[in-house]
Amino acid sequence: MELVRIENITKTYYLGEVDVPVLKGVSLSISRGELVALTGASGSGKSTLMNILGCLDRPTSGQYWLDGQDMSQLSPNARAEVRTEKLGFVFQNFNLLPRTNALANVMMPLEYGVRQMHRGRAKRLAISLLERVGLADRFAHEPSQMSGGQQQRVAIARSLINRPALLLADEPTGNLDSHTSVEILQMFRQLNAEGITVILVTHDPKVAASADRVIHLCDGLVERDEFRAAAVQGASVTIAGLDDQAADQPAPHEQPVASAAHSEATRPAAPGLMEDGSPAEVRGWEVASIVPPTFRTAMGALRRNKMRSALTALGVIIGVGAVIAMIEIGQGSKNALQKSIASMGANNILVLPGAAASGGVTFGSGSVKTLTPSDAEEIKRQCPAVAEVAPTVRSRAQVVFGNRNWNPNQILGTTPDYLKIRDWKQMDEGDMFTDRDIRNGSKVCVIGRTIKRELFQNESPLGKQLRIKNVVFRVVGVLGPKGANMMGMDQDDLILAPWTTIKFRVSGVSSTMQSASTSSSSSSSDTNTLSDLYPGATSLYPERSSVQAADTPQPVRFITVDEIMVMAASDKHIQQAMDQITQLLHERHHIRPGDDDDFNLRDMSEMTKMLTSTSSLMGALLLVVAMISLIVGGVGIMNIMLVSVTERTREIGLRMAVGARSYHILRQFLVEAVVLCLLGGGLGIALGRAASILVRAILRWTTQPSIPAIVAAVGVSVTIGILFGFYPAWKASRLDPIEALRYE
Repeated sequence: MELVRIENITKTYYLGEVDVPVLKGVSLSISRGELVALTGASGSGKSTLMNILGCLDRPTSGQYWLDGQDMSQLSPNARAEVRTEKLGFVFQNFNLLPRTNALANVMMPLEYGVRQMHRGRAKRLAISLLERVGLADRFAHEPSQMSGGQQQRVAIARSLINRPALLLADEPTGNLDSHTSVEILQMFRQLNAEGITVILVTHDPKVAASADRVIHLCDGLVERDEFRAAAVQGASVTIAGLDDQAADQPAPHEQPVASAAHSEATRPAAPGLMEDGSPAEVRGWEVASIVPPTFRTAMGALRRNKMRSALTALGVIIGVGAVIAMIEIGQGSKNALQKSIASMGANNILVLPGAAASGGVTFGSGSVKTLTPSDAEEIKRQCPAVAEVAPTVRSRAQVVFGNRNWNPNQILGTTPDYLKIRDWKQMDEGDMFTDRDIRNGSKVCVIGRTIKRELFQNESPLGKQLRIKNVVFRVVGVLGPKGANMMGMDQDDLILAPWTTIKFRVSGVSSTMQSASTSSSSSSSDTNTLSDLYPGATSLYPERSSVQAADTPQPVRFITVDEIMVMAASDKHIQQAMDQITQLLHERHHIRPGDDDDFNLRDMSEMTKMLTSTSSLMGALLLVVAMISLIVGGVGIMNIMLVSVTERTREIGLRMAVGARSYHILRQFLVEAVVLCLLGGGLGIALGRAASILVRAILRWTTQPSIPAIVAAVGVSVTIGILFGFYPAWKASRLDPIEALRYE
């Protein structure tokens, strides 16, 4: 039955402007079960004809039928499917994968089969074939650990793993000694006896003499076609130069390949093998059996080039590490900023008194006192968008306790709601003063941690008394820590007291003092005014001293506060609260339309937005810098992958020769790039976290882990692997198998 038929096959190579015809119209047919030798001098076209018969190359013209199917116009992937289903190759240079053991080399064609074989069965079949060719003790050996004859036997076992209909051997004994050549040729004869069609391509007439049929090529044409069935018996003696007895004895490992392959399931375990027939040296293959072939191939390639893989992933490691570190540092600084803003009070609105003016000169905000405690009460009562209100009176004075003194940053007179507005809910010791203390003008206070440290040191200040401008205050509580604000000011360096006490006792504003101030002003005016002809009246009663006035304060009729602190119900209600406050104060202060306001509103949310925006901008800049390093890492991966494609050109050609389609090669190199990026991403995440922890430990900067950043880093790693690995993978998949196998 006819297996191979070619008609008028021509092949011309185009080298620039020169056309080099190699085959000039070859026609022949080969039946199933034949052992054929293609011979001829160098340049006669025998290797080119073999490549065409092996579907590695296509003819310039003519037709080629293999097993009744026209091969001439098939696509590269279709020819690859034919190679993996019907053809087997034994190359002159063996073409084994370096740094890969014999078992993996033999199993390689099964990775590209149209019908995937179960991993365990495939392994048992490969083991039986290696035993068949006499390599029962070489399963785990790499090509560098085997002789030329052993490597050729591995190549023969690999060519048989798919049970091909046609076996092509290119100079199978060209690199072997005479004794090994006899064994290899005897093996081919045995394979042919089992029904496999064998074509030997050789220029050695001694090798050709072992074939049943010899086809001589000369200058691209079939010169003669000889059948030598009668001469086969003594052919091997002539080749090796051995005596008849040695040549006629079969090799000790000879047994039918078909029977060995079909009976591997029932064959007892050999010494050194496991129960399923696999060698003890390759137990790890059982674990790998659940891994997809492409992924397994890619991981094997990376494992064989550990140093190059590590250097390739280094760029991604640094890039991802920089991204993670920058995001965590940026997120930490942003959160620290938000905490600092929150420590100043969330959703705060400051209501400040207006500015006085005289003669066109404005004296600045707060130069005229226009805000009253009743304004604060009405704001809380009549403005629905307002949550809390606290009038505030400020003072500066020396604070004395025993023989120690301190000048606080702030002495504030306010209400208990101040703590809610400032989000200052924690108390270290004691409690906040009450509304009753405000009504009574009680001389009680709450101090910050800095005051406690400077005046009381390690003592508890509760119940102890301190003096502010000779006014004695009893400490009823210690505030929790706040730390420095965004301006660097210590927020714990303050004293809080009822605003009535600070207003009337510490600041000293009372009706008596106001009258005294008025009298003094009048006296001064009388002295300097020429129109007053009569002396002033003399008081019948002595004036009270300042101590008496402080002990019995009489509030003035019009009481003012320095500012009113307001907290809106939420961020969304800030503008609504400001509109309501403005409308209310216009009514209370009798401000007509078109007149200038005697108060100012300051929205703390605007400052918050500005600082948050600035922090986000700085974080984005840091992220851009880190992303640049990621891109550089991606370029490094592309560069190394391109170098890898160049270095592994022969390997790519070999994989294509045994049946790999273009998408197999594309997928393999893409998986390699993605795996490198994933490994680099994982190590980069660890590096970034370590850098973030070191920054927090050494520089005392606030950092915060970010799960989205880690997920994004993994996604970016995969994306970079795909983007920068696609071109090298595509380039590898476009290689011509013939050119790749010839690459040096």
